[in-house]
Amino acid sequence: MSRSFLQALSLSLLIARVATPASAGSFKDTYKGTPYKDSRQKGVAQRIPGRVQCAYYDLGGEGVAYHDSDTKNNGSGTLNPVDGSYLNQFRMDEGVDTSYTKFHDQIDNNPYEQVQPEEGLLYVGWTEPGEWFNITVEVAESGVYTADLLYTSNRGGTISVGVNGKDAIGPLVIQSTYNASDPVAWRQWHHWNIARNILKLRLAAGKNVLTVHILSQGNMNLAYFDFKKKS
Repeated sequence: MSRSFLQALSLSLLIARVATPASAGSFKDTYKGTPYKDSRQKGVAQRIPGRVQCAYYDLGGEGVAYHDSDTKNNGSGTLNPVDGSYLNQFRMDEGVDTSYTKFHDQIDNNPYEQVQPEEGLLYVGWTEPGEWFNITVEVAESGVYTADLLYTSNRGGTISVGVNGKDAIGPLVIQSTYNASDPVAWRQWHHWNIARNILKLRLAAGKNVLTVHILSQGNMNLAYFDFKKKS
């Protein structure tokens, strides 16, 4: 077999790969993650319009449903000790770091936050640049949607959001919630705020997979995106 034939064959295979990029359909067809399921969540996709909670990211594990910088959950089962409760042990064997809002000792109901969240609200925290997680959603009808984000960020940063394996919007600037007036240093991670209309996405009706990427700074707590259809 001649060298020229092998070179021509290699070139034809390369062209074939380049000419058939992955589409949204092929991503959804091959994606192995599934909506989160436990005793409270019934394994159905979170719905848009509506609240999409970050802590209910997909099942599928490292490299499929998420990527985290280490395998330890620094919240559930660690900061929040193993005690048999749903909130303290929530997804404690997965790499994504999760916790929940607490009202004792003025942790998440402190006077230095801009928005007070509800008590016992799960969130993704301890975020680092390069991390990401997927959330399968069910969109009621095709159109443009905007979303608010409930979050904390002690030093600001950027995130992006992908749809069905492709970048959709970003980088999105997350404003710092640092407040120098707060005398309790660790509470800088608990100054909640809402980033209004931070997202604007065109979504097709039916199943879609959102990917939240941490781009810079990290150290953000991400609770949920509240999606509304743009009129």
